Amino acid sequence: MTVPSVNWNYPTAIKAGPGRIKELPAWCRELGMARPLLVTDPGLAALPMVSGAVAACRQAGLECGLFHGIKGNPTGRNVDDGVAAYRQGRHDGVIALGGGSALDAAKAIALMAGQTRPLWDFEDVGDNYLRVDVAGMAPVVAVPTTAGTGSEVGRASVITDETAEVKRIIFHARMLPAIVILDPELTVGLPPKITAATGMDALSHNLEAYCSPFFHPMAAGIALEGMRLIKEYLPQAVADGSDLQARQQMLVASSMGATAFQRGLGAMHALAHPLGALYDAHHGTLNAILMPYVLKANQQAVAPRLEALARYLDLPSEGPGAVLDWVLALREGLGIPHTLADIGIDEAQAERVGRMAAEDPSAGTNPVDYTAQQYADLFRAAIRGKL
Repeated sequence: MTVPSVNWNYPTAIKAGPGRIKELPAWCRELGMARPLLVTDPGLAALPMVSGAVAACRQAGLECGLFHGIKGNPTGRNVDDGVAAYRQGRHDGVIALGGGSALDAAKAIALMAGQTRPLWDFEDVGDNYLRVDVAGMAPVVAVPTTAGTGSEVGRASVITDETAEVKRIIFHARMLPAIVILDPELTVGLPPKITAATGMDALSHNLEAYCSPFFHPMAAGIALEGMRLIKEYLPQAVADGSDLQARQQMLVASSMGATAFQRGLGAMHALAHPLGALYDAHHGTLNAILMPYVLKANQQAVAPRLEALARYLDLPSEGPGAVLDWVLALREGLGIPHTLADIGIDEAQAERVGRMAAEDPSAGTNPVDYTAQQYADLFRAAIRGKL
């Protein structure tokens, strides 16, 4: 099957299809960039896709720089270092290339490029976004190389405050990249384990958005179709990484998840955020492990919605437990660990995790309003494997 090359304009300008990375210099120029800074992670910085992108920009007459000082869970220090590189190189735009960590850091760097306030002044609390000097923000072209976070179509960045040991959400509506390139060829080399973990992250976004009590029918519809695409194509992408059709559909499903969670997230992310901050664990893997435990806890509160999802996904049964059964089977088939203990997380900080989860912004749109103690108990269940 031929993988189509298409342009969309929702929620931003999206250029989807194999080989579209070749258009990167042209889209940079479209946004007025002459000296872009390509922001990526250390692993990708050593690969041909990054050196090729930088070379293509330079051959097109763009004075392209490179910054790759980003951790798997990007920190405030990473952002500060990126801003210093941006200013030192007198750059005028950002190319965000990589997985969710690189995209989040790059968007935060673009936000901070012309600000005088510190990063945490723009945390997504109250009307802090009004503090942003919009004229100081840099334009962004986003190029995801994993199909998971959907950060390329998001208006926020999740950045770790290492001093407080907490993940903070930095938000401004104009953090949404102006142009997105979804090129499945860039994801072909992604190992099966990372393909699985990032794909489950995309599922967590779609599933939590779908189960949110917030009224947003358009987002709910996007989440529903996003989950259908993941059901059909994630196992294919894991089994055969060279399947461009599966890779393209997973990129699309990832972007759909991040578009859908305008409706809100829930307890999976409320727990994953503190666990990422405290244990520096992979965000997608955390959501993948937590998913059935949260789904089971929320099941009765969203039973009609889960029954409708089971019908849409054409699952073998239609009861509220059908989705849980599918998630468990999907995880097993993809080789996802069943418990947090399997990735080295113990119960030592359970009470602290519970408090952090209850205070996390994602908790506000979970179908059930859990207390800190209930989040601590949910965390322990995910360690012990108790469904």
